[in-house]
Amino acid sequence: MVLRKDSIVSDQKLAAGRDRSYMTYKEYNEDDLLPLSALQHLLFCERQCALIHIEQIWTENLFTAEGRIMHDKVDTANRETRGNVRIEYGVPMHSLRLGLIGKADVVEFHKDKNNWVPFPVEYKRGKPKKDNSDKAQLCAQALCLEEMMNVGIPRGALFYGETRRRQDVAFDAALRKETGDAAERLHELIASGITPKPVYTKKCKSCSLVQICLPKKAGQVSSVKNYIAKAVREL
Repeated sequence: MVLRKDSIVSDQKLAAGRDRSYMTYKEYNEDDLLPLSALQHLLFCERQCALIHIEQIWTENLFTAEGRIMHDKVDTANRETRGNVRIEYGVPMHSLRLGLIGKADVVEFHKDKNNWVPFPVEYKRGKPKKDNSDKAQLCAQALCLEEMMNVGIPRGALFYGETRRRQDVAFDAALRKETGDAAERLHELIASGITPKPVYTKKCKSCSLVQICLPKKAGQVSSVKNYIAKAVREL
């Protein structure tokens, strides 16, 4: 199934939730829903995403263990209210438009006159990333909530354990489009059943699958094969 992006509207309309024509989706079936967390894997590294969600391979390192413990603490917290903010933990969600299903660490509901506006908060163990992988995951949560609750959600936040600070994230048209594109690419990747070839980059050092992926060695083998094939052709 294909996600179609037809037109862009102003951020004000996105925030108000009155017009979502910036994306027109062909809905997925419930059986086709993929883990929302896979978006972050995809945007971090498509090979990592395929190893986890196609080949069903997963190992933990210090980073993933710390992240899991942080998520577990959040998910087991109780509901609470602080003034005009109601806080819910471990909120299940899905989107038939994006074809995603998952759970938000925290959803704050901020009181605005007679309405409670959802404000998703995602917890991460490290520090803010240079790419938008974390922001797209958070935006996908907002899109799920918008679809389920028929409301507009203009922003949310990422909390990073290393800095102990929240980073506000605006769900503008550009981020929403990037999130929709990532969801589409995720479905294409999983449907293909093909794991991309390894490409070594600096971020491989922080990947828990680096000893399984072996990007440096795999790249060397590929280079040797290419060298031999080229040499044979030139004989």
